[in-house]
Amino acid sequence: MERLGPCTTSYITITKMEASAKQYYDRHLKLTGFGEQAQLKLSAAKVLVVGAGGLGCPLLQYLVTAGVGELGIVDGDIIAISNLHRQILYNREDIGQSKSATAVTKLKQLQPNIAIKAYNYNLNPDNILALFECYDIIVDGTDNFATRYLVNDACIIKNKPFVSGAINDYTAQLSVFNYQDGPTYRCLYPEAPAEEICTTCAINGVLNVLPGIVALYMANEVIKVITGYGDVLSGKLLLIDIRHNIHQQFKFDLVPKNKQIKHLPQDTIMLSVEGVKHYRQKNPETQLIDVREDWEFEEFNIGGINIPLNTLLIRKNQIDVNKPIIFICEMGKRGRIAMQLLKEEINGEVLLAKMNN
Repeated sequence: MERLGPCTTSYITITKMEASAKQYYDRHLKLTGFGEQAQLKLSAAKVLVVGAGGLGCPLLQYLVTAGVGELGIVDGDIIAISNLHRQILYNREDIGQSKSATAVTKLKQLQPNIAIKAYNYNLNPDNILALFECYDIIVDGTDNFATRYLVNDACIIKNKPFVSGAINDYTAQLSVFNYQDGPTYRCLYPEAPAEEICTTCAINGVLNVLPGIVALYMANEVIKVITGYGDVLSGKLLLIDIRHNIHQQFKFDLVPKNKQIKHLPQDTIMLSVEGVKHYRQKNPETQLIDVREDWEFEEFNIGGINIPLNTLLIRKNQIDVNKPIIFICEMGKRGRIAMQLLKEEINGEVLLAKMNN
């Protein structure tokens, strides 16, 4: 069946497997309860993966080699040296390159017969709905609540199931939302927690094996949703603690009002690097506080004071709270947390900016 609409590609559903494909997927075809019919469903599926980082890299590798027919990869980030210990698609020669575009190149080497497209930007309320229209299943492996809620709400509006995974230090969680009228992300977490209590791998760190473990669980859920094999983690939250080898599962129910979403939340306006320069020219007293790690600042910066987020509270006396402040980091996440941490003390205007435009 040819897919039409806003998508830039179309495909034809495969009704039989070629001999070479049967050789490649031989172990799937021999698997009781799976077989050729499940493999054909995989070949006809279109999956969009949001984030080509620690979770996205191994997840994409297994979706490609499982035989998902068409993959989209959304990520506007570039590869940094700090990514390499867990983002296993990339190597040192890829530093500074687009994650999504590099991922496509590497994945094509694994399975050249799969259609893969890179979207080298980040999701926002203006682009997300048209993009989600092109895919059957959404997979979210990002590291911030704003994107998770945006993905959830767009999936409700477009009636798309989505698989979600999240990691931090030695722990992780996983679930499938909006699947066959099941519970949504907001049924589990009605509102985002305050930014100052949110943490990410960039702040807390993460053991490199954790995203690989969780990504394989996520890939398994995607395969379940597509093929109908097994029990889907809909209405269930899987918690994993790899330090103590603990797996726990909790059930949660649908809250009907959370299915009534008609509009998307609006993004916080974020200054670009050029926007920062322009603003500081007009407002020379503005303090630029770069809350990235010191090694990130040394690699590249646009000036200002470098106060890594994890030292902000003990070094806050270096900031004049009566003058305008711009908090800048790679993508805006750490800047938001910095703003929340000092919100009771700052008297002047506060703006956010990101290095990655």
